[in-house]
Amino acid sequence: MMNLKSEKMGILKRGSQGESVKILQRFLGLKDDGDFGAKTEIAVFDFQMKNGLKADGIVGSKTWNFLALATTDNSETSYKTKSGLWIKPNYMDQDEYSSKITDKEYLFIHHTAGWNNPYDSIRGWNNDSRGIVGTEFVMGGQNIRNNNDKYDGEVLQAFPEGYYGWHLGKNGNQKMHTNSVGIEICNFGQLKNGKTWSGAKAHKDQIVKLDKPFRGFSEFHRYSDDQIKNLEKLIKHISSRDGIDVRKGLPALVKKIGVKAFEFQSDAYYGRVKGLWTHTNTRKDKFDCFPQPELLDMLVSL
Repeated sequence: MMNLKSEKMGILKRGSQGESVKILQRFLGLKDDGDFGAKTEIAVFDFQMKNGLKADGIVGSKTWNFLALATTDNSETSYKTKSGLWIKPNYMDQDEYSSKITDKEYLFIHHTAGWNNPYDSIRGWNNDSRGIVGTEFVMGGQNIRNNNDKYDGEVLQAFPEGYYGWHLGKNGNQKMHTNSVGIEICNFGQLKNGKTWSGAKAHKDQIVKLDKPFRGFSEFHRYSDDQIKNLEKLIKHISSRDGIDVRKGLPALVKKIGVKAFEFQSDAYYGRVKGLWTHTNTRKDKFDCFPQPELLDMLVSL
């Protein structure tokens, strides 16, 4: 169940404005303009009447709590972004992500170093003992063994907009943890003799060989065409939603220095440049993400 209590979200009524109103409007299926006007008030009245609440059009603690239950019950409902991407909420338990809403200034892309099922990735975060670890979005992929594309390019949302989870490990700026959006792509990463770290042999169509080794490896598990296409849509959605200039950071560096942009960058580690980065930019021991040519082309086109 989502943490939508009045002490976190505030009491809202006609005339209220801001991010909490936008969140309310999305839950009610309204245009999220952040302005609590007549249409929002009517929708609140209707919701309160249907759920046996005091129908006063004011969103207090009881209404927020009922909205939390309703949202959990309807978490399988997908929504379509302005960039044309379908996103499916698949929320973790409320104690598996921070209940604090923060302004987002950074966007980081990762890959899971694992299998193709995004539901399994979220389930793993939800059931582990590491605390609030996870990214807001997870994108499914192809099965590395047999090319099964059931989840390829499917995008799940692991917790509601505005919240955050730990996903960067050690870095030089604590604010990047709390004020960033994360995307995990289901992908195994580096390969050795066509095999993953787990010993799984990659299907020949899912192996990409780089012109130059990246962090000691030339073979990688290929990001699929659908993953690249939907990643672009997702990045544009987050950019529009959160006001992050995704042309800054990694895309700008790719234009300047090519594949070397994927290496460790002090500007990323210390959070000096806000925008779009990958986990490899902040950690010398990571491989997510790697400079596949199609990914580079997409990033420079943003």
